[in-house]
Amino acid sequence: MADFTPKNTIKSAVRRLADPLADVTAFDNIVQGVITNNPFGCTTYNQGGSDHPPVQRSRQGFTSRIVYQDTLAKTVAIVTVRAPTIAAFTAAANHIAADTQLATALGGSPLRDFANEKFATTLRCHDPNGEIYFVNFSRDLVTLTSFSDDAIQSKVETWADTVAALA
Repeated sequence: MADFTPKNTIKSAVRRLADPLADVTAFDNIVQGVITNNPFGCTTYNQGGSDHPPVQRSRQGFTSRIVYQDTLAKTVAIVTVRAPTIAAFTAAANHIAADTQLATALGGSPLRDFANEKFATTLRCHDPNGEIYFVNFSRDLVTLTSFSDDAIQSKVETWADTVAALA
């Protein structure tokens, strides 16, 4: 039998944040800043007959959490909802929190559990060297994946060092 022979080395790197990002607005400001300002110097490219921007969202999800507490502040129920956009995330959480019939059925008063909400976005980036790599943002991690050139990691690290929330 023939063996597989590696053609290149694909790397990944993780930056764990000292403090989770404060909220979805802070999170989105960082992600949108990368898309708008292109701090990694990415370039447009054509793949499969389609033109692509230098940096684009390839996947995202937002999870809100509503905790229901009884009169003694004991948690009696938790509702989580995952949404594909920030607008849907906000609308769904607000709708659930305002639903008095649901609160009655669960036997408690709803409170948004902002500290335990989750956000994630993956950006697809095209380096001038031709590599496509991914930068994934979550509330407490930034992950760089699918790259082989160490200069890519250096660019992303250098940028992240300038963003106080990513310390």
